[in-house]
Amino acid sequence: MYLGLLIVFGVFAIGDFLGVFTKARLSSVFVALMTFLVLFLCGVIPKDLIEQAGLTKLAAMSTPFLVFSMGSSINLTQMRKEWKVVIMSIFAMAVAVVSVLAVSPFIGWDAAIVSIPIVNGGIVATQIMTAAALEKGMGVAAALGTLVFAVQKFVGTIPASYCGLKEANVLVAEYRAKLAEGIDLLKIDEAAAAKGEAKVEKSPTFAQKHDKYYTVYMTLGIAAFVCYIASLIGKFTGISASIWCLFGGMFLNQVGLIPARILDKGKSQGLFMTATFCSLIPALAKIKLSDLGGMAISLLLVFGSVLIGIYLLMYILPMWKFIGSRNLTVGIAMSQLLGFPATFLIVNEVATAVAKTENEKAYVVEKLTPAFVVSGFVSVTTLSIIIAGVFAKIL
Repeated sequence: MYLGLLIVFGVFAIGDFLGVFTKARLSSVFVALMTFLVLFLCGVIPKDLIEQAGLTKLAAMSTPFLVFSMGSSINLTQMRKEWKVVIMSIFAMAVAVVSVLAVSPFIGWDAAIVSIPIVNGGIVATQIMTAAALEKGMGVAAALGTLVFAVQKFVGTIPASYCGLKEANVLVAEYRAKLAEGIDLLKIDEAAAAKGEAKVEKSPTFAQKHDKYYTVYMTLGIAAFVCYIASLIGKFTGISASIWCLFGGMFLNQVGLIPARILDKGKSQGLFMTATFCSLIPALAKIKLSDLGGMAISLLLVFGSVLIGIYLLMYILPMWKFIGSRNLTVGIAMSQLLGFPATFLIVNEVATAVAKTENEKAYVVEKLTPAFVVSGFVSVTTLSIIIAGVFAKIL
C-alpha cells in the first residue's frame, strides 16, 4: 500500500514541481496524467495501482464532499452583478455542447456524451463522467474523457491569453487617454466601489459569529451530513446526488450557516481534491497502445469543433455585442476550459504584459477579473456539475 501511495503522490508531486517551476506554463495535471498513462502503457506500474494504494473508496466518496465545498464558494451576489457574463457563459457552454454533438458520428455517441460535461467543466465533472462510463463498461470513452480533462487547459489558455491581451491593450489605451485629460478611471471606479460597499453594510452571519466552532471535525461532520441527505434525495428523485450537494452548499452559505469554502476552513480540501484526481487514474489503465491513434483524432475533433463553434458564433456573428467586446466574449467562452485559478492567472499575466505602471495594471485587473473569474465559476464550479449529473444518467 505504501509503495502505491509513494508512486501516486510522487507523480503528482513531480507534476506540481514542474507546474511551479514553469510558472504554470506546463500544466501540473497534464504532466501527472500523462506520466501515469506512459507508465501504464509500459507496464511499469500495475493496472490496479489505486486499489493497491488503498485509495479506491476514498476516491469514490470524495466527490460529493468536494462538490459541497464548491457550492459553498459560489457568490450569488457577484453573479447577479455580472449577469451578462453569466448569460454569455451559459451560451458558450451551449455552443460547446452542440459542437461536440456535431462530431459524435466520428468519435462515437458515448465518447461525445462523456466529453461534453468535461469540456464544460473541470475535475468534478470529469470524475462524475469517467466513473459513470467505467461503471457501464465504456473504458475507452472514460479514458478519452480523462485525456480531454488533461489537455483542456492547454487548448483554452492560448485563445484566452491572446484575446485577454488584445482586450488589455484596449483598456490601457483607454486609461492613458483619459489620464491625459486629467481623469483617473481607476480612482473613479474605486470611489464607486467604496460607495457601494458603504451602502451595503451587512450584519455578521451565523457562521461568522461562531467562527471558532467550525473546526476540522465540525466541517467534516457538516459535509458528511449534507452528502448523506443529498444521497437520499438523489435516490428518491433519480437526480444525481452531486447536484444536491452543490445546491446544499450554495443554500447553507447564502443563509450564513456555513463559511465559504467550508473544506478549506477545515483544512481538508487538499485531501479530497487529491482523492478526486486519483479517481481518474483507473480510466488511463484501460488505454491500449492501439487506442492512442484513434484517441488523438478524437481529441482533435472535440476541441477543434469547440474552438470553431465559439469562433463562428461568438466572434464572427454579432452575439458578442451583448458583452460589447469580441475579445472579452471569447475570453468568457474559454473560461469553461480553464476554471479558477487559471482564469485569474491569465488576467494577471496579460495585465503585467501591457501595463507600464501599477495603476494601469490595477485598472486592467479590475476590468477583466469579473468576466474571466465569474465565467469560470459559472461553468466549472456550477453548471458543469449539473450537466454531468444529467449526462451521467443518460449515458
